[in-house]
Amino acid sequence: MTAPSIRNVSEREARQVAEAAREQDWHKPSFAKELFLGRFRLDLIHPHPTPAVDDVRRGEKFLATLREFCETEIDGARIDREGRIPDETVRGLKELGALGMKIDPKYGGLGLTQVYYNRALALVGSASPAIGALLSAHQSIGVPQPLKLFGTQEQKETFLPRLARTDISAFLLTEPDVGSDPARLATTAVPEGDDYLLDGVKLWTTNGVVADLLVVMARVPASEGHKGGITAFVVEADSPGITVENRNAFMGLRGLENGVTRFHRVRVPAANRIGPEGAGLKIALTTLNTGRLSLPAMCAGTGKWCLKIAREWSGAREQWGRPIAEHEAVGGKIAFIAATTFALEAVVDLASQMADENRNDIRIEAALAKLYGSEMGWRMADELVQIRGGRGFETADSLAARGERAVPTEQVLRDMRINRIFEGSTEIMHLLIAREAVDAHLSVAGDLIDPDKSLGDKGRAAAKAGGFYARWLPKLVAGPGQLPRTYAEFGELAGHLRYVERTSRKLARSTFYAMSRWQGKMETKQGFLGRIVDIGAELFAMSAACVRAEHLRLTGDHGQEAHQLADAFCRQARIRVEELFHRLWTNTDALDRKVVSGVLGGRYTWLEEGVVDPSGDGAWIADAAPGPSTKDNARRPFH
Repeated sequence: MTAPSIRNVSEREARQVAEAAREQDWHKPSFAKELFLGRFRLDLIHPHPTPAVDDVRRGEKFLATLREFCETEIDGARIDREGRIPDETVRGLKELGALGMKIDPKYGGLGLTQVYYNRALALVGSASPAIGALLSAHQSIGVPQPLKLFGTQEQKETFLPRLARTDISAFLLTEPDVGSDPARLATTAVPEGDDYLLDGVKLWTTNGVVADLLVVMARVPASEGHKGGITAFVVEADSPGITVENRNAFMGLRGLENGVTRFHRVRVPAANRIGPEGAGLKIALTTLNTGRLSLPAMCAGTGKWCLKIAREWSGAREQWGRPIAEHEAVGGKIAFIAATTFALEAVVDLASQMADENRNDIRIEAALAKLYGSEMGWRMADELVQIRGGRGFETADSLAARGERAVPTEQVLRDMRINRIFEGSTEIMHLLIAREAVDAHLSVAGDLIDPDKSLGDKGRAAAKAGGFYARWLPKLVAGPGQLPRTYAEFGELAGHLRYVERTSRKLARSTFYAMSRWQGKMETKQGFLGRIVDIGAELFAMSAACVRAEHLRLTGDHGQEAHQLADAFCRQARIRVEELFHRLWTNTDALDRKVVSGVLGGRYTWLEEGVVDPSGDGAWIADAAPGPSTKDNARRPFH
């Protein structure tokens, strides 16, 4: 049995698959979920959670060792220039135990907390983003994390010791015609005795070129004794029938070992299946709940580097008789980088510590951190290029060749761009977070706007919704944020927390009004939903920044400076929030849809005249029909 190269599904089926994969229930409190509902639960994040003493000792010891390795053994310029991470560098990382940072010591790992794992990624990512991606893909979304959460004891004992010290893993979900719509997944795993036979093609397999173990998502056909559905498997990368057909090359992350992998009748033991059949997408999404934190951690690390370079360069470079930092046009950019770096680190540390404590459901917090970190990280890198001027556009090698400091500003910009696409594009993150943010509404009123529900179902839903909104809506009218002494212990930051409380209620009212206005069409209003989520992200970041600043003040660690940075960030964020609220109802969304229709209908092709298209020939999407490979195997494991 084989699968077609493209699996056509209806919009409804695609939505049902995605909905079935998400975690349906909320067993633990969620600060961000409450924030979107207009309830500012400061008690869930303040006082700022702190790590255990032993975790700090172990984490700091590893960071010191890793820092020395980064400074002496990693040549980031060489990796970018050659497009390869040297084998000896990877050997050194293995000897440090960097492959097993998140793996339990009983399996040979280091057992670092999420907080220190993220700090390690920020550190190594500053030396080489390609190495940061290698280690993150291996541990955040690769084989170790799903095994930790869903694997059997036998699977853990078999694979985790290898993954902690010697074996690199990769995560294979995306296909040439399947991105964020998993309902179209075409790779199959057909049961045959005690095995499954895998057939299909996977695209953008980060670490796939060098991996020893793969976690593969494939569709099991339903049959007698088999529930079927998208299922996760651990697969040996050197199994017969696996071919890495291409090592992909990118604008940035030039050392990234990312490829196209073909499976042709690859035999996988049933013992290598992770969880039951049909649980693959749920496993993937649950893995990403904390796995997504690695990306904003590296974005925060980039912000720290951008701040360092901006400070040093802007103090040395003079124009019109003064250092350029003293000119407001440049100084504003430096202030943005400094304040945003502080806030982004606050978001990552808070969400990571919450993940370690496991007292809260952080699915929304992690998603917001990824969304906010990738967008703000890109902006900080772009502003640094502007501050550096022509030198920001010039390569580090070119700068060195003419006797100047080899600052890789343009490389950082190239490397940062992918973060707005990796592990869920900004657009997909908007929809994912928006779905979770309105979950409370859909749980009580979803049947009211479902065209397939009967009048009886709608009547029962109306009664249920009436009770919920009768209790909820009055609480959105007034709250602690309107009292002048609320949160007084935060000093000058108290006003910002009062603003967050008031604005969270305004955000909830706006969401409710939109649902009342558009009902079932709400899901098509992606521009509106994106702005709602962006407001929530700003409010979460403001909250994290204030709580972190107060924590640093109480511990005597740069408290005054932290308060100043938090104050600057919150004032900047409030301006962005007010603009987003204005754009909820004053925008060009409807006109934009008409223009798009005209573009796709060919009414503006005259506007394309006067240029040539240097693109090559070929299909927009490569054929991914199953079958044996006709290409040489590009797999290149590290030695």
